[in-house]
Amino acid sequence: MSSCTRFDTVVPLHYKRVKDCCTISDKHFYTFVNEFHKDTYVEREPGESSNDRNDRAIRTAAKWYQKHLQLCAEDAGIANEMKVVLLTNDTDNRNKAKAEGIMAYTVHEYVKSLKGSADLIDRLAGLDSKPRGLKSGRYLQGTFQASRENYLEANVSVASREEMVFIQGHKNLNRGMQEDVVAIEMLPESEWSCPSSMILEDVEEKADEETDQEDAIVKTKAAKGPKLPSGRIVGVIKRKWRQYCGILQKSVLPGGTRHLFIPAERRIPKIRIETRQAAALEGQRIVVVIDSWPRNSRYPQGHYVRKLGAIGDKDTENEVLLLEHDIPHSTFSEAVLACLPELPWVITDEDLAKRTDLRSVSICSVDPPGCTDIDDALHAFKLDNGNYEVGVHIADVSHFIRNGTAIDREAQNRATTVYLIDKRIDMVPELLSSNLCSLRGNEDRFAMTVIWEMTPNAKIVKTSFMKSIIRSKAALTYAEAQMRIDDPTLTDDVTKSLRILNSLAKILKQGRIEKGALTLASSEVRFHIDSETHDPIDVQTKELRETNSMVEEFMLLANISVAEKILAEFPDCALLRRHPAPPVSNFDPLVTIAKAKGFTMKVSTGKDLADSLELAHIPSNPYFNTMLRILTTRCMMQAVYFCTGMVAPSEFFHYGLAAPIYTHFTSPIRRYSDIIVHRLLAVSIGADASYPELLDKNKTQHCSYNLNFRHRMAQYAGRASVGLHTQLFFKNRTVDEEGYILFVRKNAIQILIPKFGLEGTVYLVEQKGASLFTYNEEENTQTADGVTLSVFDPVTVQISIDRSNIQHQKLRLQLVRPVISGFSVEPQPVTSSAPPTKKIRSK
Repeated sequence: MSSCTRFDTVVPLHYKRVKDCCTISDKHFYTFVNEFHKDTYVEREPGESSNDRNDRAIRTAAKWYQKHLQLCAEDAGIANEMKVVLLTNDTDNRNKAKAEGIMAYTVHEYVKSLKGSADLIDRLAGLDSKPRGLKSGRYLQGTFQASRENYLEANVSVASREEMVFIQGHKNLNRGMQEDVVAIEMLPESEWSCPSSMILEDVEEKADEETDQEDAIVKTKAAKGPKLPSGRIVGVIKRKWRQYCGILQKSVLPGGTRHLFIPAERRIPKIRIETRQAAALEGQRIVVVIDSWPRNSRYPQGHYVRKLGAIGDKDTENEVLLLEHDIPHSTFSEAVLACLPELPWVITDEDLAKRTDLRSVSICSVDPPGCTDIDDALHAFKLDNGNYEVGVHIADVSHFIRNGTAIDREAQNRATTVYLIDKRIDMVPELLSSNLCSLRGNEDRFAMTVIWEMTPNAKIVKTSFMKSIIRSKAALTYAEAQMRIDDPTLTDDVTKSLRILNSLAKILKQGRIEKGALTLASSEVRFHIDSETHDPIDVQTKELRETNSMVEEFMLLANISVAEKILAEFPDCALLRRHPAPPVSNFDPLVTIAKAKGFTMKVSTGKDLADSLELAHIPSNPYFNTMLRILTTRCMMQAVYFCTGMVAPSEFFHYGLAAPIYTHFTSPIRRYSDIIVHRLLAVSIGADASYPELLDKNKTQHCSYNLNFRHRMAQYAGRASVGLHTQLFFKNRTVDEEGYILFVRKNAIQILIPKFGLEGTVYLVEQKGASLFTYNEEENTQTADGVTLSVFDPVTVQISIDRSNIQHQKLRLQLVRPVISGFSVEPQPVTSSAPPTKKIRSK
């Protein structure tokens, strides 16, 4: 029986882990708080760094504990056989400890001395030389991002470099996995490479010699473009392993218990597991965790956790995508529900005394059809001086969610509402999201309001902020609002307000564009869902109207105005949102493709890029400019939340909006970031009290990390839901549809199909041992039978479901037009879809 005592000078993360161990009696861990013991407390000496002071405190505690054990043994009349061992990878601290008579080792040395330590050694973050290598600059630390198109390639995002570091081949990837924090060594420039022009999927287990051959093939088929800064992974500093969903690939050996697990996420390698339940797990989605990844194995090793349900079942597949994207989706706890107000909700005189009463103003909301979480509303009217009063009213969620409560902690963890095609995973309970906080028509609601006085040219004369009570006069859809604006017979106050808002919004948008704001594009679709089966029965692209832009402009303006206000009041602890400018090299694919079509893309500034996009039109291909903008979106960096006290002011800029400062204020029902901003704004105008955590920049920055992660995962989950429903839609269909070539690869062309908002791949198969197509890498084209396929060319493809891979059933695209002898397929007869019976809104 052994024990381990931990001294509190270890970093907080390790401290938490050890504290967790302390709660398990079988682990025999004990905590000694050396800072509160007179014999182990250490004062920091003049000129001594905090790190040196901490190291000295650890050595002092180790010596005292060894002496303490000796005295205990003497009092008991027994020999002291217990030794205190100090584990540290800090060479200076270790040498000083040994000089003071303390038994000291590196973690690696200690683990290596244990019996059966091979697996533990493999789990270590890295060898002793690696931390020194990071400190000296020989190695770089970054985050591993696996390629979606080629399992033998990845990129590592390094904070100190603008460009990502390219990693290629099994040996250089060195067991790195998606989101791992890794140490990399830069390769000499003579060994730099660039991504292969092949789309390569890991479809079967291969022997080591075959993987060496694969590495060679990928390198020989690498693109001929500029070489990218390349490196190799020398160690994994921090694993990001989690539970993985997927299916079992049974062993071919009769009665075998060792099988391969195939994760649903393509960027995760197969996992070896042992189970005797293989027969029962066939055709099921299961959950597996990784235990280790031995150096001599192509795949990591793990174990089976639980079964989710049958492959292809929609509820099961929804559960998979929620788990895969780490979306908190359990029902709200009793503690959370206990924080909700009782019904009927009563507005008190005390509430009214603290708010500006705007219930007489002609306020209305404009949202997508079916929206129940209405968190914004607007109004406008003409003032006697010829200017306009314009107001944005946002649900006052912070009134119901107070800091430190169970509902606050839950909302902070969830961070965002997640919108799937057929359901919504709320950040807050439905009583708030769809009722008390939703700015429904003709009901009294609490709001945070921004009011501007504007000139007819949309110049802001005055800005006011307040807590208010409103009563929306109408909850309109974008289409209904547009009909009111366009109908000259309507002259009611709400319609007049909409016309003022629409005219001012056009001026505001033009002003943003002139400053260099980008107008980008993405493929968004709306599914029509059968009310009984809940399966998709039709799909169409979302139609954007002037009213969409109208609402967007005033939400942007409100966010900017509030950002300016809270930064002025709280320069060190305001929560803002920034969008870093992409490295110019990010635009290389865009520049190359545009040049091939006769256009020059200037990308040195956002304004140059916006102007170049505006000029790039091909009359015969009306979708060309849209595709350029879609491709531009993919060159962008991720926008992120941050605390102002942790980032230099020069980094506050929002590249996409060409705004020097920006935040999120307008959607507190579905974003926790907005709740924090509401609290800051309320304090800044004297409408609410502050609290310590709100003004703690470290806590705000820590919160922003979770906000960024959850926001990103919610986006991915939404896209995965679109993919799932697209597959369900085509389950029993084969249709021909117009599309455009988005990318040309060595062995495939990637097609964008606007009607369905999806992308797919047409693989250019080999015929009779020879390739039917000729690939021109310089011009980025494929040629066969006298037909040349190039980027952005219109094509017709046949869409169906490929069921050859039960794990990754996917859309199969085959070329219909242009007709290429021996390759194109016969077109399908046109069939009509069933009429929609129910629309599900995806905000």
